[in-house]
Amino acid sequence: MSNHIPCYQPILDDEMALSKAEKSIKALSAERNDRWYPLFHIASNGGWINDPNGLCFYKGRWHVYYQLHPFSATWGPMHWGHVSSADMITWRREPIAMAPTLEQEKDGVFSGSAAIDDDGTLTFFYTGHRWANGHDGSDGEWQVQMLAEATDDNAIHLKKLGMIIDCPREAVNSHFRDPKVWKQGDTWYLIHGVSSANKRGQIWLYTSNDLVHWNFDRVLFEHDDPQVFMLECPDFYPLQDNAGHTWWVLCFSAMGSKAKGFMNRNLNNAGYLVGSWEPGSAFHPLREFKLWDWGHNFYAPQSFRAPDGRQIMYGWMSPFVPPIPMQDDGWCGQLTLPREITVDEQGDVRSNPVNEITQLRIDDITCGSLSLNVNEHRVLIEDAQAVEIEMDIDIAHSSAERVGLKIHSTDDGAYTYVAYDAQIQRVVIDRQATAYGDRGYRAAPVPVETEHLNSLKLRIFVDRGSVEVFINEGTEAMSSYSFPSAGRRSVILMSESGEALISSVHIHHLKSIGLDTDQPAGRTAQ
Repeated sequence: MSNHIPCYQPILDDEMALSKAEKSIKALSAERNDRWYPLFHIASNGGWINDPNGLCFYKGRWHVYYQLHPFSATWGPMHWGHVSSADMITWRREPIAMAPTLEQEKDGVFSGSAAIDDDGTLTFFYTGHRWANGHDGSDGEWQVQMLAEATDDNAIHLKKLGMIIDCPREAVNSHFRDPKVWKQGDTWYLIHGVSSANKRGQIWLYTSNDLVHWNFDRVLFEHDDPQVFMLECPDFYPLQDNAGHTWWVLCFSAMGSKAKGFMNRNLNNAGYLVGSWEPGSAFHPLREFKLWDWGHNFYAPQSFRAPDGRQIMYGWMSPFVPPIPMQDDGWCGQLTLPREITVDEQGDVRSNPVNEITQLRIDDITCGSLSLNVNEHRVLIEDAQAVEIEMDIDIAHSSAERVGLKIHSTDDGAYTYVAYDAQIQRVVIDRQATAYGDRGYRAAPVPVETEHLNSLKLRIFVDRGSVEVFINEGTEAMSSYSFPSAGRRSVILMSESGEALISSVHIHHLKSIGLDTDQPAGRTAQ
């Protein structure tokens, strides 16, 4: 394969660049403060991370790569971090996979995807990034699509093969990145995000017979909002419902989308369209745009097809809005739990934690049904470091205006509130009482189909510094950071301005995914 790609002279030695990055991140790890460092979410052992990259299953192991700046806990020249697992439960930290060493990527190896070629080789497609003027972003960016391949069965060592798609700079307003590759029939397809010359967010489609030579096919999609100037991290895949009908899901992270009501409250927002597509034709949306996640901190998701046919997605829990207190602790950022994406006969998409997550459970504490009087609170867990809570709220027999959980509740009165708000008929994550970081609240809709009118099922994952909520078996999801104060972190059941009936509560303490078992324990002082 590499014989077909022009050679490019490295500007840095790969081994030296990777060694330097490893030394830096180990130094950050040794001084890391673990007060909010996750126990069951993927995170780097130090430095800054963002987008999940190169997701795949290869030779018996699951692989997750991610954008990494190993020299500080702020964004900087991107590398690729790497973790792997035999079971998607316990993870192993691998060496840093890529560092900027070629001219085309001298300011960052940006996001991309993985595919196994016809010969069984694990290949990677990513964006090479450099500043147009050679030193900063004041004159725009020069981005191109690059190719690499794994040279060992553990996918630890990646060989860069060079540029496969140059940027037509006269047709693009700087942004030209994040390739996603798949095969259909005898043809390989590649999409990536673009900001067009007139600053419209687009997704471009290419085809290839050999993964090396790519031909532009068409603009697959252009966002209808002229304020949206870039569609990052696109993804595109078919899902089959139980009746055998195929729906195509087009995903993107929109830059420039404006908040309106409950929608698009974050700085940038990730969502999807469900529609139809055939090779050689345009994509036709059949359903309105939906957010993947209604929380404060979800962005840049990527998915892949597992060997058993599941479509599995990770997102980045993105700390866009300052203050970002993690950055004081030597690390910044984590990924969401892996989610299985499914679709029903109406084209409604659901995202739920993959089944493997249940194997993290240490116990099953059943509380049965609980009744709360007006404004009553009840402590469910005295100190929650890593827990999953399954809760069924009987809406029909509850009069409370809000009923839910205060998580990360500490003795100084700080907490984050996860609750059903009967007045707006939404699930909220309310951070007005948090001690650290950004505040504000987010609100996810509760489906109003008949089967959901009388009850609300919540599945809530509380890690040291975050919360993920899955509503009514994955019809909606929410992901937010929550940085508690020092001391014990209680979970308190609350009813506000009315009575509440909880049909059932199950509490599961969760074990660590094991990423840092071979790393220094880190400091935990506040």
